[in-house]
Parts: sequence; structure tokens; C-alpha cells
Amino acid sequence: MLLNALRRLGIFALTVVVASVVVFFLLGILPGDPARAQLGLQASEEDVQALREQLGVDRALPVRYLEWITGFFTGDMGISYASRSPVAPQVLDALQVTLLLVLGGIGVAILIALPLGILAAVRHHRPDGTLFSTISQLGISIPNFLAGLLLIAVFAVTLGWLPSGGWAPPEAGVDFLRHLALPALALGLVNGAILARYTRAAVLEVMREDFMRTARAKGLKPGAALMRHGLRNALVPVVTVTSIEFANLIIGAVVIETVFVIPGLGSTLIRAVANRDLVMIQSIVMCVVILVLLANLLVDLVRPLIDPRLRNAS
Repeated sequence: MLLNALRRLGIFALTVVVASVVVFFLLGILPGDPARAQLGLQASEEDVQALREQLGVDRALPVRYLEWITGFFTGDMGISYASRSPVAPQVLDALQVTLLLVLGGIGVAILIALPLGILAAVRHHRPDGTLFSTISQLGISIPNFLAGLLLIAVFAVTLGWLPSGGWAPPEAGVDFLRHLALPALALGLVNGAILARYTRAAVLEVMREDFMRTARAKGLKPGAALMRHGLRNALVPVVTVTSIEFANLIIGAVVIETVFVIPGLGSTLIRAVANRDLVMIQSIVMCVVILVLLANLLVDLVRPLIDPRLRNAS
């Protein structure tokens, strides 16, 4: 198991390096000149060239990549083309906000998916089981931004219980939770419905296994047999899908941050794209890539703990 964990860590490190090369060079070869974009079309060629040298975009791509990736992993992500200020503090502040939002969304998704998916599977031959499946299918069809707007209309505008937008740091306590509630709910509702469908399918598959029939033949009720013998087996594919949903949550957070005016990675990335701030864009995209890879790594390490049969798997 230890060797398998070390192999996973090695794959993770190699993937991060390859991803950094792809991110940097794909963004580096995009058409357009950051210096010309900042100075405007009326600027002289001498001024544009001077700004290119100041920004460092006149050097070869491999040289710029080595400087960027070395600085990225030492905490120096470079200087923003647009604001002329260090990128690292801005990205780290936005990253903290997005992580809190995504973790809140994951919490909401799990709280929705597990009970809804299990009930839909256990009672799939009954009308209420069909109702649970219909609710999850309806949740999948609602976009994140529409869920956010509906929540704002009900809980912020009509009832006035929660703020319609903005952000508060965790140190604010209750105010932080009030600002987090609606965006986390909007982010988690749709992904929770998707995860509920996978949970239902996984539980149904486990319930048809021979060991579940044996458990019921020994006198255990279906619910007790599922909780005692089947749920752990059903969790393996659910945990795997959760890592995939983590990437979808980060992408969905871009939209939710715009709807709720939250200063996270999504809104920061949109501003950077508008300003053609390549240093900021590269750092944000790399942070997102690392987050997704970390989520996949965590799932790879957790799955053998859930299912002992995977501990000696290659």
C-alpha cells in the first residue's frame, strides 16, 4: 500500500510538471501583445518595445517558463501586467475564497446526494422512490446560475433572510456563514443532484450482489444489510465520481462568483482575461489544475481505505 501511495505521488508530481508546461506554452503562443494592449494602438513602437522589456515578454518562451515555474513554487508568481503589483497575494486571497465556496458546495452536494441516492435505490419499486429519482433528474437540468438567481429572489429579495451578494471573511463568524449560505447552496444543488444519480446506481448494483442476498437470507432486513455490508462497496464509485465533481464545482464557482459578486478565482480570472494579464491567467489556471489533481490524488489514496481489495492493486 505504501509503494502504491508513493507511485501515486510520483504520478501527481509528473502530471503537475507536464500541466505547467502545457498551460504556459498554450497561453504564451496566443496571438496578441500585452504591451500593445496596455498602451493602445496609438502608442509608438519604441514605447511598446520598452514596455515589452519591462514586462519580460521579449525573451524566449523557455526562459520565461523556467522563471515562472521556479517562482510559482517558491511563492513568487511574478508581477501583474495590469496592476504592476505582485500576483501571489492576489491569487492566494482569491484562492482562499474559492476554496471555501467549493468546500461549502461539496458539503451541500454530499448532504443532498447520499440520502437522496440511497432512498431512491432502496425504494426504487415504490412511488416515493420514483419521486426521489425525479427530483434528482430535475436538479440536474437546472443550471447553477439559475439556481443562484432563484435563491436570491426567494431568500434575499422576498424573505430578506440572507444577503444577495458580497463576501465576508471567516473571521466574521455568523456574517461569513450568511454570505456563504446562498452561493454554496446554489453550487451544491446541481452537483448534489448529479451525485445522487451515481449514488442510486451504485447502491442498486450492490443490492443485486450475491453477498447482499446471503445477508438477507440470514435474516437481515434490506436496510440493515445495506448499512452493514453494502454501503462501503457502494461508496467506492461514489467517491471516485466526487473527485470528478470537484472539477465541475470549481468551474461552476466561476459563474456563481459572478452572480453573487464574490472576489474569488473566477472573477479574478475574468478580469485578467479582459486585461490580457497573462501572468495572472497562468497562475490562476495552474492553481486550478493543482487543486483538481490534488482532489484526484486524495481519492486515489482514500479508495483503498474504503475497499481493502484495492490496497494491493496495481
